[in-house]
Amino acid sequence: MTKNIRQKPKLAVWKFASCDGCQLTLLDCEDELLDIVGAIDIAYFPEATRREVAGPYDLSLVEGSVTTAHDAERIQEIRRESTTLVSIGACATAGGIQALKNFTDVNEFISIVYANPAFIDTLEASTAISDHVEVDLELRGCPISKHQLMEVVDAYLHGRRPNTPNHSVCVECKLAGTSCVMVAQRIPCLGPVTQAGCGAICPAFNRGCFGCFGPSIDPNMESLREIWHRLGIEDPDLVRALRTFNAYAPEFKEASTAYDR
Repeated sequence: MTKNIRQKPKLAVWKFASCDGCQLTLLDCEDELLDIVGAIDIAYFPEATRREVAGPYDLSLVEGSVTTAHDAERIQEIRRESTTLVSIGACATAGGIQALKNFTDVNEFISIVYANPAFIDTLEASTAISDHVEVDLELRGCPISKHQLMEVVDAYLHGRRPNTPNHSVCVECKLAGTSCVMVAQRIPCLGPVTQAGCGAICPAFNRGCFGCFGPSIDPNMESLREIWHRLGIEDPDLVRALRTFNAYAPEFKEASTAYDR
């Protein structure tokens, strides 16, 4: 009698326009990585191995934004080959720092920066993975949190929904006993409108939050703007703060566009 041996689910990790930081977060898991390898077959992960196993894949992690016509086609193919697709990091979930080009004429930059602009093949905008295909889950951050990444993988293996926070960084400051830098030191901070996940690292070192994890649910942008004005920070500086890693996240995009006069 032949024993039915259950095959391990196949994991693929894909890169689009990005710095590779979120992929490196997976490698930074160190001890946890051994458990991952034991539970999942890492079928495709060029950052870590030359081994390639053909799809379909049970779980795909996608880093980076779509910035070329070729990538717009490639993400469609990856979606067809993936049972579950998770976009990871600010580039994949909001277009990344490269989405700054979305607010201006990209052709002007190309003509200034490159000696041979004719060789540059790029789309007018840098966009999130979810703008092109259905995404099963978005994992925020620049880079993502390794603890959240492990939670997502563990949840997938056990057939449950991941427990990732949707409250603001301010809650993390409260939990850590960190004094509010805006109240105590009059330091401008994006914490009230930014999703938790980083552990409120910057306020712990007396710096304002930079919005690395993107907008929290229903962020009160007008209230933040009012507080920043009280601190003597005018709209141009607020616009620059919102236009960093998550510049094209809808809430940040809408607010920065409205304040950019």
